[in-house]
Amino acid sequence: MTVDGKITTRDFGPVDFTSRDDKQFLFRQRALADAVVIGHSTLKHDNVRLGISEDLRQERVKRGQTPAPLRVIVSGEGKTDSQLKIFQSEISRILIFSTKRMPKNIRAALRDKKVELHLSETSDVDLREMLEILRRDYKVRRVACEGGPILFRSMLELGLIDELNLTIAPYLFGGADAPTLTGLSKEFLPASVHCTMKNMHVAGDECFLTYRIKRKRTS
Repeated sequence: MTVDGKITTRDFGPVDFTSRDDKQFLFRQRALADAVVIGHSTLKHDNVRLGISEDLRQERVKRGQTPAPLRVIVSGEGKTDSQLKIFQSEISRILIFSTKRMPKNIRAALRDKKVELHLSETSDVDLREMLEILRRDYKVRRVACEGGPILFRSMLELGLIDELNLTIAPYLFGGADAPTLTGLSKEFLPASVHCTMKNMHVAGDECFLTYRIKRKRTS
């Protein structure tokens, strides 16, 4: 994010204001995960494949993992374009968690691309259930959430985030219409979230931070 807390511009364009070091840091975190989760809007704007480099693939195999993490898309309405780059690559299996609102023609087009669909009867995707399915049916133990802010905020509110990797880039955007880490909502989080610093290092003009999310004590 920028120094003033913006994660993209008001046009929600792809993040291109961080360095190569930041991109490599992202890829390394992605490579550690069993599954990478991304929201539909972010996928549409960034049009990414969610792949990793060959050396990271080899490191995964040495650790006993699959060559690349599962690619998981979250979409409430399910209006997902089957021509996006992610569906033109065979990097790893692709799962979409959506609802029965997904149009039938889109279901057919995605199944033609060998996409595995998980469609719920609820109006929105149940993120807890999604993680339970990933753990139970796909043996996923570590998930990397790559945004966007709406998905991140929803997972944060449900207590589903354990760790936050944050890069502060040397820019200021300003403006109320550019989203922060938790989106554009003017509402406070239901409860403040306390983070504990795990790691920090500086490379060039960027600061790389890793926080653990503190769990609230239950009585």
